[in-house]
Amino acid sequence: MQHFPIFVNLAGQRVVLSGGGDAALAKLRLLMKTEAALVVYAADAAPEIAAWAEEGRLVWVRRALAAGDVAGARLFYAADEDQAEDARTAAIATAEGALANIVDNLHDSQFITPAIVDRDPVTVAIGTEGAAPVLARAIKADLEARLPVRLGALARIGKAFRKVADILPMGRVRRDFWADYYFGAGPRAFDEGGEAATETALDHLLRAHLTRQTRKGHVAFVGAGPGDPELLTLKARRALDEADVVIHDRLISPEILELARREAVLVDAGKEGFGPSMAQGDINDLIVEHARQGSQVVRLKSGDSTVFGRLDEEIDAAEEAGISWNIVPGITSASAAVASIGQSLTKRGRNSSVRFLTGHDTRGFADHDWRALARAAKWPRSIWARNPPASFRGVC
Repeated sequence: MQHFPIFVNLAGQRVVLSGGGDAALAKLRLLMKTEAALVVYAADAAPEIAAWAEEGRLVWVRRALAAGDVAGARLFYAADEDQAEDARTAAIATAEGALANIVDNLHDSQFITPAIVDRDPVTVAIGTEGAAPVLARAIKADLEARLPVRLGALARIGKAFRKVADILPMGRVRRDFWADYYFGAGPRAFDEGGEAATETALDHLLRAHLTRQTRKGHVAFVGAGPGDPELLTLKARRALDEADVVIHDRLISPEILELARREAVLVDAGKEGFGPSMAQGDINDLIVEHARQGSQVVRLKSGDSTVFGRLDEEIDAAEEAGISWNIVPGITSASAAVASIGQSLTKRGRNSSVRFLTGHDTRGFADHDWRALARAAKWPRSIWARNPPASFRGVC
């Protein structure tokens, strides 16, 4: 990541722009959504800029930018659409302590302006570091369609209510309250009666949460699939989003762990052959300990947790401790492996069963009936005659 995304407080801060053409117009339309004090330097400017200056929405200085004009400004935009002039004004801005952006010149800019989805005070910024502006615009269009306009109003109402809601205990209780508001009671009330109804709904919701018993701990045994985040089930994603603690295997990919909430505690409970490993008893104790503290625990296993995942032992530990649990199955790595080579696990005329075998048991080795496993399937003679297995062709 070359550009680190941040949100800069521009309320009452000077932002200076040099230029009066199309590039300047594009930046000003975005900057006027902020509370910044905008100053434009241009000998000549588009009619829109002149009109905004008349309305008092910005200050237009009718000359080229000179030394001393950017002193005290937080940001500077070079938008003269002339390479030499943009370089000159950006050098002045940098010397006078402002971060400088040169429009359409990523290499020489100190910061970039992302594509923005505006649901004030909810703001989504999309950046591609200049690699794919078309992709950024496509993502913006998709998010614009997905995020309802009422989202901004709900956020404004919620923001005004935050100090009142601070009466709730920090952590899970407070998160549950805001989740109920933003994804349930808030949207319903807004659709039925607008902002007044939403404010009333917040009061009722707070009283309900103040009298609600503390949420009990719970364990979700989640299969993370073969490692591709796009192969996670929707239930698995939801569990990760709600988890306070994620106890994960060594084989869980970093991309999947990134989907957990930033506040979630991540515990590596991985096992490695001939390497550092956490004992199964210690894993069981961890699950129980965090759940007893009221945490929503996700026990995250690679592949499908029901296949060679020692799931029953962990379920037994949860049940003995009186902790509720559920299983979120995942795509087993076996089916993902054959899919990756364009094959299937079963095929008519080839095999009618699939066997999953462990490489070792609790004593460190696998004691399978290898003779039985190697025995050829007994096919009806009519099928053998039509399509005998390759290894037996010419025998029957």
